Amino acid sequence: MPSDPVPSNTDAPLDRDAVFEIVRGNLADILEIDPATISQGQSFVDDLDADSLALIELVEALEEELSERSVGFRIEDEDLADLKTVRDAVDYVYDRVKDG
Repeated sequence: MPSDPVPSNTDAPLDRDAVFEIVRGNLADILEIDPATISQGQSFVDDLDADSLALIELVEALEEELSERSVGFRIEDEDLADLKTVRDAVDYVYDRVKDG
């Protein structure tokens, strides 16, 4: 009788709010700010003062966390330039994990 050694809900599809929480939590850790201060409309550069290194760290953190749910989850380097706001990142991630 197989059992999951770690109780988790990784089989359940992520909704958009859950994706936002993942993005916001990782971003807050990287930028060392309160997650409550991060909203979807904010620009990474203009509003949150995130530099390119912080965005690369965010990508790596998201890939690591989401690869458990969506095998082979990656944020392509050429797509990173299009992610200007928190909402852009949430939409990008959600579009890739919602079906699988």
